[in-house]
Amino acid sequence: MNLLSELGIGETAVLAALDLPEAVQNHLMHMGFVPEARIVALRRAPAGDPTVYAIDGMEIALRRETAAAIRVRQPESAAKSYETFSVYEATQ
Repeated sequence: MNLLSELGIGETAVLAALDLPEAVQNHLMHMGFVPEARIVALRRAPAGDPTVYAIDGMEIALRRETAAAIRVRQPESAAKSYETFSVYEATQ
């Protein structure tokens, strides 16, 4: 398990746990930070803090201190569970 603050720009993770005070947890949960939510790190401020994350169709900026208290895990790749083939192969 990793921390959200360690996620590189463009990387995706799945929310595992919020290790924050209850009031902050509730606030973040209302914005989509719920268990199993997919989070993508979009961009960082020029000074490196805060970082903007995409979650549940929204973009939310979090300070490194807050992101360091959010545990995430690597997502299972949905693409691996489906056999992919080209249109050409499907018509043969």
